[in-house]
Amino acid sequence: MWVNQNFLLQDDVICDDVLHIIFMSTRGSGPLLIHMETNGQVLIKTADMDLAGEIVQGIAAFLNIEDLQSTVDFPNEMEQLQTVLVQVDEYHTVRQKLTAEMADHSNLIRSLVVRAEDARIMGDMKNMKKAYGELYDLNKDLVQGYNIRCNNHQELLKCLKMVNQTIQKAGKLRVGKFKTQVVNACRMAIKTNNISALFKIIKTGSS
Repeated sequence: MWVNQNFLLQDDVICDDVLHIIFMSTRGSGPLLIHMETNGQVLIKTADMDLAGEIVQGIAAFLNIEDLQSTVDFPNEMEQLQTVLVQVDEYHTVRQKLTAEMADHSNLIRSLVVRAEDARIMGDMKNMKKAYGELYDLNKDLVQGYNIRCNNHQELLKCLKMVNQTIQKAGKLRVGKFKTQVVNACRMAIKTNNISALFKIIKTGSS
């Protein structure tokens, strides 16, 4: 039996009918309940999405199941995902704003360089110094904006990594073609910014 091969038990579980067994996760995610009906329906209860995925993959491998669909519900994971997606939108907005500011600064730099050079050629030291002073201040603003942009980019990458990890975990809750469908559908929902579809796909396996 799969349970006896994959869990540390004092005694082997003997089951001729419905299997109903509860473990305590050593990962700190609380109880793990596995309920198997004689008709092949399996219910897994755990707060750990990763653990649930490993159970699904383990059962499928043991029973040589090539394709398996599932319906899941992880409210805490979905709440965290919602928070991360809001942060992604905020970081995208900041990036667009910083990009626009850098473009404006670049145009202003060209104008100031021309003005300073004209003043130098004409021997107008006062306006030349003024133009270079403005260039100096503008350069400091550009450096500061670049640092902000870099930090923003790093935080954005962290959030996108977390989103991708959640999508991969959702995929592991299915097997075969259904796993591939979930991952691809989730990525398409992210691409089209269809958040409601994303949550539905994660939960039901389809949009």
